[in-house]
Amino acid sequence: MWHREQLVAFDTESSGVDTENDRIVTATVIPIIPGSKPEPIQWLINPGDDFEIPEAATKVHGITTAHAREHGRPPAEALAEIAAELAAQLSHGVPVVVMNAAYDLTLLDRDCRRHGVTTLSQWLDREPAPVIDPGVLDKKVDRRRKGKRTLTALCQHYQVRLDGAHDATEDALAAARVAWRIAEMHPHIARMPLEQLHRDQKAWRFEQCRSLEQWFRTRAPADRRDPDKVIPRDWPMIPWTEPAEVVA
Repeated sequence: MWHREQLVAFDTESSGVDTENDRIVTATVIPIIPGSKPEPIQWLINPGDDFEIPEAATKVHGITTAHAREHGRPPAEALAEIAAELAAQLSHGVPVVVMNAAYDLTLLDRDCRRHGVTTLSQWLDREPAPVIDPGVLDKKVDRRRKGKRTLTALCQHYQVRLDGAHDATEDALAAARVAWRIAEMHPHIARMPLEQLHRDQKAWRFEQCRSLEQWFRTRAPADRRDPDKVIPRDWPMIPWTEPAEVVA
């Protein structure tokens, strides 16, 4: 059963929610080996002189632009290390556990491209896989449960420890704990080969996004209803599209 074997947890804290334009502020990769104490690999990234971490983001994760510039690593160096570490794990078949994978993995991809370093997909020469997304698993095994599906809410529901929300290390560990608990509670998930589980999560995520999109368009309260709502279905990351060439 995959959840009782080696895993690697990944999480980021960022400057915002726009995967195409925001930046990674902190990141953590945590190899999880049964019987061993997890030893997180952590990065704080200097955003550079041309980028400010918005105050709204600082209120979430507590990191100011001044702190990141003083103590952070150069972005190209840090991003290259993050992508290489994840690629090494995935190339050996170790699954990456990441809550809301389509956000974190897309953000990593775009930040790598912005700084001219090899992306995770380029390291692997394929889509990142296998990936385990506790958010996708939770919605599959308990589709009708009411309430929020944030990481904090999942930790409360599955009664797992979250020592500090919006900290990349604590969130990564919590995501791994939630994935483990779901697998323990649902043996059919635990028994799935990783290749099949990855493939099925892609299909589950597609349907989850389609259903949520339909809710916003037709069934949401009037103040939230949006007949043109579009929710991207891509998982575990949004594919890169080359910018259109501007013709003078």
